[in-house]
Parts: sequence; structure tokens; C-alpha cells
Amino acid sequence: MKRIIPILILLISVLNCKNNIEPEIKEDAELKELFTLMQGSFNSAIQAEVDSTYYNITLHMYPIWEDKGNFLYVEQALTSTPNKPYRQRIYEITKTTDSLFSSVIYKLDTDSLWVGQWKNPKAFDSISINDIALKDGCEVILKRYGPKQFRGKTADNTCISTMRGSSYARSEVEILEDKVISWDRGFDADGNYVWGAENGGYIFNKID
Repeated sequence: MKRIIPILILLISVLNCKNNIEPEIKEDAELKELFTLMQGSFNSAIQAEVDSTYYNITLHMYPIWEDKGNFLYVEQALTSTPNKPYRQRIYEITKTTDSLFSSVIYKLDTDSLWVGQWKNPKAFDSISINDIALKDGCEVILKRYGPKQFRGKTADNTCISTMRGSSYARSEVEILEDKVISWDRGFDADGNYVWGAENGGYIFNKID
């Protein structure tokens, strides 16, 4: 009997370690899933063809600083003028709780230096996170709703924006296997709509 007790204790310890490790592995897999789904080139050509109120926009999102975490360089431009992007950002993707993920947004210091560098992500090795500026209050909080399906949004009025007379912006995002749906809108201090698509988000289908 004395010999059996140590064996039982060892078995219980091994089982407890296994239970502690499995959730950690699952969390890493979900974060990797989201990060992978966000990567690639996308455009809204199909949506623009059927609804003239939407522009044909190309969206590029490619990983940078791969040894430092989950960072993406993001570039958006009218498909007709790819060398004149109207938005260039760096996103940092993290898991904040057991069920929530965060996409924190940063601005680059000199946008013009990075136009088209989604083709050459290693170019960003020349700078670090200390060289970019956090867009405080603009992070998108996402939740996983199923395999290859994440949805989320910014807080209601924390993302400051002065574009076209707005006071703040809101973003709603859905990440799927073959597309990204993004709805960005600006509002004035009284909560009135100022800019952005009126009827729903832009549907960016993956092209790469």
C-alpha cells in the first residue's frame, strides 16, 4: 500500500500539469488563427461592381517583426491608385482574456517611406515599436465566434478623429477565412454621422 500512494500522487500531478497546459496551447492556436486570417491582400472589387456607393479599395496586411510578436503592416488605397495609399498603420494582435483579442493600432512617423513595403516586410527591421505612435482608444476588441470567424469593434467614442469635421471614429470588423469586413465611420460631438459607408461595411475579398 505504501508503494501505491507515491505512484497515485505522481499520476495526479501529471494529470494536473496536462490540464494546465492544454488551455495554453488552445489559446496560442486561436491567436495564431486570427493572425493568419488577417494576413494577405484583399480588395472590394466585387462589392464596388454591384453597389456604386462603394469604392474599389485594395487592402494589404503582412506580418513584420516576426520575432517580437504578432505585428502587421497595413496599407489601404484606391485600387486605381495603388501608390497613393490613404491609410498606413501597424497593428499588434494579442489575446487579452480567455475569449477576447485586441488589435492595437499604431501610426508610422513618415508614411511616404513605407508605401508598398508590404512587399518587403523586412524593411521594417530598421525601426522598432519605439518609432511608431499608439492611436490610443482606437483598438479593436475581437471575439472568436467559431472556426475562422472573429468579430469585434472599437469602443463607442474613444477613437479621436477630426477628419471632415468629426470628433471620433468607430470601427466594426469581421474576420473570416476568405474576407475581411470593415465598417469605419466618423461622428461629430453630438453623435451625428459625418463620414464613412452608410449602409454597411466594406467587404474585402482575399485575392492573395
